[in-house]
Amino acid sequence: MTNVDHEVEGVLIKSLRKAFPDIGFLSEEIGEIRAGSDLKWVIDPIDGTTNFAHGFPFYAISVALEKDKKPLLGIVYDPVRGELFCAERGKGAFLNGKRIKVSSQKDLKKSLLMTGFSYKLGKTMESNLRHFRNFLVSSQAVRRAGAASLDMCYVACGRLDGFWELELNPWDTAAAWLIVKEAGGEVTTFSGKPYNHYLKEILATNRKIHRQMSVILSRKRL
Repeated sequence: MTNVDHEVEGVLIKSLRKAFPDIGFLSEEIGEIRAGSDLKWVIDPIDGTTNFAHGFPFYAISVALEKDKKPLLGIVYDPVRGELFCAERGKGAFLNGKRIKVSSQKDLKKSLLMTGFSYKLGKTMESNLRHFRNFLVSSQAVRRAGAASLDMCYVACGRLDGFWELELNPWDTAAAWLIVKEAGGEVTTFSGKPYNHYLKEILATNRKIHRQMSVILSRKRL
């Protein structure tokens, strides 16, 4: 957490509250603020705070509008590259105003994957190291960059073919979940069950390799 996280969060909440006073908030830094509407803004002021603090240029601002645990609107902004990913339910996904779609790769062996590691290492390290090893030998390559919202947006625009992670929070995935879905991708739990951003495991793919990744994530060992 940095001072910039708080500053960005403050600007977002002030602006959104002024425009939409009846909508509540769920944000990484301040938690939940209830309001009169059944709508809620889900905000991550800086996804990839560790990257930002070290000057590693891979982080983003993520904002979703949620109703009944489902995102209606998702926005992920990468200030380093000036890339704005956005989606509205039922209306497609876009990058800087141009429609995007997931990759057409069907072969996991030729796929580029992304993951992340939780800071709760004692709870997840062994299982995700197992997944990491399994995918290293089952895909073309695996990357770990440290900002889940951008990882998922890269799946949405075809730069990556699949992404998995454990122990994420609602603000990490709410916006990007919708962007992947609207770009033609698939988002579930590891076992293929319906996903919502309050769950603690996520598998997001181009749909074509989804089953292959789900099978590997179910393995108990290498």
